[in-house]
Amino acid sequence: MALETVRHPPGMNDPDLDMGLALLAQKRKERIILVVKIGVVWIGLVAFLLAVLLQLRFEPAYVFKHYNFVLLGLWTTIGISLASIAFATILALLGALGRLSNSAIAQGVSGLYVSLIRGTPLLIQIYLIYLGLPQIGQQLNLLGFPQLGRLFTLTALQSGILALSLNYGAYMTEIFRAGIQSISHGQREAAESIGMTRWQYMRRIILPQAVRVIIPDIGNQFIAMQKDSAQVSVMGIWEMTYRANRFARQDSKFLEMFLTAALFYWFLTIFSSWLEGLLERRLAHAYER
Repeated sequence: MALETVRHPPGMNDPDLDMGLALLAQKRKERIILVVKIGVVWIGLVAFLLAVLLQLRFEPAYVFKHYNFVLLGLWTTIGISLASIAFATILALLGALGRLSNSAIAQGVSGLYVSLIRGTPLLIQIYLIYLGLPQIGQQLNLLGFPQLGRLFTLTALQSGILALSLNYGAYMTEIFRAGIQSISHGQREAAESIGMTRWQYMRRIILPQAVRVIIPDIGNQFIAMQKDSAQVSVMGIWEMTYRANRFARQDSKFLEMFLTAALFYWFLTIFSSWLEGLLERRLAHAYER
């Protein structure tokens, strides 16, 4: 049904249109005022915290002089997070397909993986991979399998990426499963009626639609992973937390250096949240008709 455009004689204004524009302008004005007020509150809180820190002999000059040492670990933090979220996404997809499978073996493996990883601390998982797996490798060497034993001896960087991937893959499995199940069952039935296999309709119909549902949660997990990547510092990886700790020990300036690292993590999560919002808006426009 075609839409007809209502035209008014020259010189006459549409009162409904004028009222709508006035309301939109009022809403924008109120939103701007609210943002300004929130900004003022933030500035006041930061100024208050800074004043308290200065009373506790906090040295801003020390931060400005040595912040670059912590900042050099930023790219290591980002690299670990990007590699880990990529592997975690693959694990989550496989885990979700296993949870949705009719196979008892697939459901059992994926279910145990999710339960075991989600039920244990990330730090323990890091220690088991970094310190426990080499012990298995040594036993394999003694049994006459040196090549297989070497596979269990990982570097600190490899251990950190593996631990984060396994941990977040377990949590993201439920995200993927919920996203896949959010697609109506009727589309599956329609695909099966035209002869599509399970893999074909999953790849061509279900997953492309589920991605739009899953992407925001993956973004949230990536932001959380950037902060949890600090735990790999226990293995001596030179990311921001390890650098802050190492430098702070020289002059016992733990408050200054760890606050510096905290600010960099905060700025990183703000930037990542902005990128996530931008990606969500682009995906929303892509699905507009």
